[in-house]
Amino acid sequence: MAAKVFESIGKFGLALAVAGGVVNSALYNVDDGHRAVIFDQFRGVQDVVVGEGTHFLIPWVQKPIIFDCCLQPRNVPVITSSKDLQNVNITLWILFQPVASQLPRIYTSIGEDYDERVLPSITTEILKSVVARFDAGELITYLPVGQSVLLQLPQ
Repeated sequence: MAAKVFESIGKFGLALAVAGGVVNSALYNVDDGHRAVIFDQFRGVQDVVVGEGTHFLIPWVQKPIIFDCCLQPRNVPVITSSKDLQNVNITLWILFQPVASQLPRIYTSIGEDYDERVLPSITTEILKSVVARFDAGELITYLPVGQSVLLQLPQ
């Protein structure tokens, strides 16, 4: 009699564990300051951007790709030339964040490492074009340390 009770408790426990595992694999969390894009095995990247909180997905069919949408700093060192062809070693400190509504497009066209692939080339080209307008003397006397410039990239 006791053996049958323990056997039924064991089966119930196993069924409960399997059900809990399925429910756990159907949930995912998006932390504060982050957004998620859902990749579906059949439909590809969905156009919906998911905000913070706990959300459901179809296990083994959908996968969340989570992006950090907070302002993030980045240093970009550049060696360039001034207007009078003097070498200038300058480091640009930028703050960036992705536009949350464009995350599906960013993921499909560039990937999760968009900042590593896009920011160095854009900032280098912009910094070179700005530094090339001035000669070395102007850069030394007029370029304040720690000056902030807001740059918004075209959509």
